[in-house]
Amino acid sequence: MGDIDFSRLLNPEQLEAVSTTDGPVLVIAGAGSGKTRTLAFRVARLIQDGVPGDQILLLTFTRKAAQTMLERAAELVGNECRNVAGGTFHGFAHKMLRRYAHLAGLPNNFTIMDRGDVQDLFHLLSRQLGLAGTSSRFPKKGTLASLHSKVVNWNTNLDKVLEKAYPHLIIHRDGIHALFDAYRNYKRNHGLVDYDDLLLLWKSILEQNPHVQESMGQQYTYIMVDEYQDTNRFQAQITRLMACGHDNVMAVGDDAQSIYSFRGADFKNILEFPNLFPGCRIIKLERNYRTTQPNLDCTNAIIASAKEKFAKRLVAVRKGGTPPVLFMAKDEEDQAKFVASRIAEFREKGKDFSEIAVLFRAAFHSFRLEAELAKMSVPFVKRGGLKLVESAHIKDFLALVKVMINPMDRLSLNRTLLLIEGLGPKGIDKIFSSLLKADEPLLALAEYKTRAKWGPVVRELGSILYKLQNASIGLKDLMKVLISWYRPFMERVYADDYPKRQQELDQLLALASDYEDAVSFLSDIALDPPEPEENDDGGKLILSTIHSAKGLEWDTVFLLSLAEGRFPSPQSVHNSSELEEERRLFYVAATRAKNNLFFCCPAFINVSGAGMMPTKPSRFLDEIPQELLKKWRSIEKRRTLDHNSTKFVSPSALPKNRLIHNVEKHAQERGPNSDTTTSYEAGTRVRHPVFGPGVVVKALGSKKVVVNFQAVGEKTLHLEYAKLSVL
Repeated sequence: MGDIDFSRLLNPEQLEAVSTTDGPVLVIAGAGSGKTRTLAFRVARLIQDGVPGDQILLLTFTRKAAQTMLERAAELVGNECRNVAGGTFHGFAHKMLRRYAHLAGLPNNFTIMDRGDVQDLFHLLSRQLGLAGTSSRFPKKGTLASLHSKVVNWNTNLDKVLEKAYPHLIIHRDGIHALFDAYRNYKRNHGLVDYDDLLLLWKSILEQNPHVQESMGQQYTYIMVDEYQDTNRFQAQITRLMACGHDNVMAVGDDAQSIYSFRGADFKNILEFPNLFPGCRIIKLERNYRTTQPNLDCTNAIIASAKEKFAKRLVAVRKGGTPPVLFMAKDEEDQAKFVASRIAEFREKGKDFSEIAVLFRAAFHSFRLEAELAKMSVPFVKRGGLKLVESAHIKDFLALVKVMINPMDRLSLNRTLLLIEGLGPKGIDKIFSSLLKADEPLLALAEYKTRAKWGPVVRELGSILYKLQNASIGLKDLMKVLISWYRPFMERVYADDYPKRQQELDQLLALASDYEDAVSFLSDIALDPPEPEENDDGGKLILSTIHSAKGLEWDTVFLLSLAEGRFPSPQSVHNSSELEEERRLFYVAATRAKNNLFFCCPAFINVSGAGMMPTKPSRFLDEIPQELLKKWRSIEKRRTLDHNSTKFVSPSALPKNRLIHNVEKHAQERGPNSDTTTSYEAGTRVRHPVFGPGVVVKALGSKKVVVNFQAVGEKTLHLEYAKLSVL
């Protein structure tokens, strides 16, 4: 291959980065500025200048990223790029540990544990130490593995991690300390290494063995690090130690896109790179090839308020464009309808669903939209969080609702009864057999005779469900009672993270408040698009958390729930560094759009335990000059919002029988159903809050009717208590 005309193929800033080969260089690569292209061309430039491929080290955060860059470089200068050492920090550290195992006190045949191995070891050791058992609420193995990883990657102690990320587990502090000591001893005694050890041990070898540092400096005379803003302290120190004798290090990244502190990434690494490598040359890539200037004017304004940053201003190479839209929704339901309608309009204009993405701060923020899309049969794939019905606790709760509707739903009954401590498959088989023989299965469940310890809990459940079937209350109040019954089981089964799961149950309750009956609610929840084939999202709308969207781009992007209480996250508002990361997260989201960008802000949100509450636009939205946005307000009539919603009462503080009492109290407070004066003639179409729509078959005097429901068949109802409405 002939010499490459770099000046023709690169813009001036990219050319400067590619041509500056000696000494430390920090490239601040703004969103959409051609970062991957710059790195690939720099590898090609070094090869063309005669640097052997095996003297070049390219460190990235995924193997795919390194492979992509080296393939592009190979297209320019040929097969010498195959000799370049490219890969992840962890992959490279593993390779070096195999070479220098003896210096780390490891046998040459040490074993690397994957995440499953780590979890299994924590499970084994916790049982050996008497910390875990069938009735213990000690953290589960997955939580222990995550907790230990944070201690290592945050380079801090257990107490600080517990206080910051797992405050509800502080009561287990002493046990976790003992377990972590046992874990480290076990690894050392059995020649085991976990994922986090790879970096920790490699850094220690470099620090304690100057001859290894010198060897690395001679072997790799040019080092490049991609996504430097996402490095942790260990990775920054490893980079410094390996550049022994030459300092030919190029770090490429964007301080404005540092959003992974929860994984151990340290935002200050990129800011302090010039201090770590004195004489560093800073080059800024500010020409944006992705989007249009109206969008960039907004994203520039977002990041301009950051307290610590490398100042830059992105400028669009493309001409034209329209201002981003700011939609002020009434509430999250209105927001979902707006987004779904706009998506449908784009589809009608010929835009493929896969060119559109809806991004959000937390996975549960999309629950209402998922239901709306399901109604419209819009195919979508969700990334970075479970769909509403995929979470185990949501499945538990929906199974409970299904049993209330149809106690002979064997799968739902089995899932519900398995929540009860001490009740296993054999006991459940006996219960189901007795229900098969009963005319009123839930009444039979309420009167089930057994001497087993779990008997009272089963009878209580049956009594609650039976009374709910016949209570004159709406779906929302009905579900509150079920959540109160379920919560102590959730706290036991999911002891590690039940506060987060409770928040998602509250969101489910808010979603249910838009429905008149349980059958319709479950039907819409079940209308979920089929799961995509593996690695095939073609033709499907993308729903994604912002963290999972980094590095990607779409023609059209909607940003959901840009309101205080949703974005920034409630946990971040009292911590300045976390709040700054939330700003960067907002910036990352807004820079994903090529053409159309929508900011959506609901005026009311459902706050955990408090119901619908008024809010105001996200503080980050307020920092965007309003003249840069096109305002779009909801024109639908504002519906009345219940600001006096009943707050949740934790059943753990109340006797269990209060739950049954509350069902009865609802009915007593409402008195006999006002509809008892209504004439329910045969053929009248009606709706029940549990069984949904149906048709009256016949009247049994003035107080009873037989209704044939679409979902559950014929039911005889007492009109004084059944909450029937005529359709």
